[in-house]
Amino acid sequence: MINDLEKIENPKLLSPLVLAYMGDAVYEMLVRERIIKKANMAVKKLHSITVTYVCANAQAKAVDIIYDMLSEEEIEIFKRGRNAHSNTVPKNVNPTIYRRATGFEALLGYLYFKADNKRISELFEVIWTSFEEK
Repeated sequence: MINDLEKIENPKLLSPLVLAYMGDAVYEMLVRERIIKKANMAVKKLHSITVTYVCANAQAKAVDIIYDMLSEEEIEIFKRGRNAHSNTVPKNVNPTIYRRATGFEALLGYLYFKADNKRISELFEVIWTSFEEK
């Protein structure tokens, strides 16, 4: 991922929505990288494929895939993100799904700020493999 990341001393002190903000970027970067590795294609097509993996519905499914793998600490972070009150929920997304996606993003943001790239990669591989099988 990003090699020179300086670990934040206690990422648990960050707002769950801040964690989700960063986690969304981390997840999208991983998806984009994986799609580009599969095939070199027009940017419009890359974007179209990426959106299918990065949308709230897909992120909520990703949580279902990895939930049993999560530690108690990771579940706590997921729940903090899921229960965080955002001022906006997109009209085209079920609020429950959107909150689960936010929890997933918060988890990735937390792991990112912990500089735990190994764990991010481990979880992402399980998610990606599951999505590819379907």
